[in-house]
Order: sequence, then structure tokens, then C-alpha cells
Amino acid sequence: MLTRLLRSFAPAPPLHIDLVHGEKTFRIALKRSPAARRFTLRVRVAKRDIIMTMPARGTLRAARDFAERYAGWIDSKFAKLPQKTGFAAGAVIPLRGIDHCICHRPGTRRIVWIETNQNLDVAAPKLLCVSGEAAHLGRRILDFLKREARKDLETAVANHSKAIGKTVTKLTLRDQASRWGSCSSTGSLNFSWRLILAPAHVLDYLAAHEVAHLVHMNHSPRFWELTRILAPDLDRSELWLKMHGSKLHSYGGDRG
Repeated sequence: MLTRLLRSFAPAPPLHIDLVHGEKTFRIALKRSPAARRFTLRVRVAKRDIIMTMPARGTLRAARDFAERYAGWIDSKFAKLPQKTGFAAGAVIPLRGIDHCICHRPGTRRIVWIETNQNLDVAAPKLLCVSGEAAHLGRRILDFLKREARKDLETAVANHSKAIGKTVTKLTLRDQASRWGSCSSTGSLNFSWRLILAPAHVLDYLAAHEVAHLVHMNHSPRFWELTRILAPDLDRSELWLKMHGSKLHSYGGDRG
């Protein structure tokens, strides 16, 4: 009884530690796991943060010692993260794998539209033009990208689901940090809107991948066989995601 009472007044364990390495300070979030047998570190590209998973009985001192041993590794991982590109006038962002330079056109009635770039000083073949006040520019671009993503994904999903005779109950767009898509047992598909930034064959492949899960809720050889039938560009798309997928998370401001 006394032990339980004392535990109830014990201070909560810290949620993070700060690691000083040279002139830099890295904040490391701590995650205790009953299944963990050792300390592990993970730098998440999408959220640009650090997670340390530690055993349930791991001490704070042991966590600090582990972080300090890998300070150089953390520093190098952060140095390799792609630079953030906000949705601002003059920024270049990809749309269906093609670079577009954001151009602010406040005096027009149209909201967001695309033009061929005639300005040789801008290193992008297309212009993504946005009207309205500068304060609303980022939100208008984000809304436009989400609309385009939904349009392309709905078309791709409809084609693939028709090919296998399955019905999709719902299609949702999110901005998850770790997965490009998912499929539920009820036939609901979820995708990252950031797929609209990738080449068209990548978006089509991810749509085929999740539709194939309507038949095989696993990653068995039969699942991959079906996915390859639906998306013959599977290998090329997987390679593109491996090489460039993390950079898709560097565009835009707050995750939406």
C-alpha cells in the first residue's frame, strides 16, 4: 500500500532529453517500450525529429550515455535531411514530378492555375500561379495540391479496382509521416496527398499497391504478383521512392 502511494507521488519520467554536440543541441524524444531489449535511435525525415526507444527499465543516465555515443551519427543524419521548401512566391516545387515555380498574381480573379514558363531566368518549365493576398498563398497551394491528388488517386483507384472486380468503400487523404498509403479490411483506402508531387507512375503504383490489398491483406508473393500486373512500373516506382521519396516531406510548412 505504502509503495503504491509513494509511486503515485513520484515525478513523471521525462519525455525527452537534450543532447549538446558542438554548437548544436538536439532534442530527443524518449519512448519506453516493454518489448525493447536495447536502446535504439531513429531520425524521422518527415517530422525532422529524433526518437529514442528504450527498455521499460532503462535509466535516464543510460539513455544520455547512449545518445552521446551516437551524437556524431545524429549530426550527420540531420545534415543529410533535405532542406525545407515553403509554399512561397519564387519557390520551386514538383507537381507530378515536374518542377513548378510558384508565382504570386494578386490582381487576378483566378485562384490557382498553371502556365508554361516563358522566363528563362526561372529554372522551372512550369509556373504555379496563385492569386489573392500573400498571407493566403500557402493555404491556397496546399488546397490545390490536395484537390489534384484526390482527382488523380480517385482515377487510378477506380481503374485498378475495376480491373480486379473489387469495390473501394472510401478514399481518404492525409499527411502521415511513415506510410504512403494503407488499406483497411473494410475496403477503405488512405493515401498521402504528397504523392501528387511525385511522377505519375509513382502515384499510380501506390494506388495499385493498396487496391491489391483488397485481395491480399499481406505482402505475400501472390500480392506482389497482382500488384505487378496492375502496375508494370512497380520496380521503377519503388526505386524512385527509395531514392527520392523522403524529399517529398520537405515541401510546405506545417503538415496538413
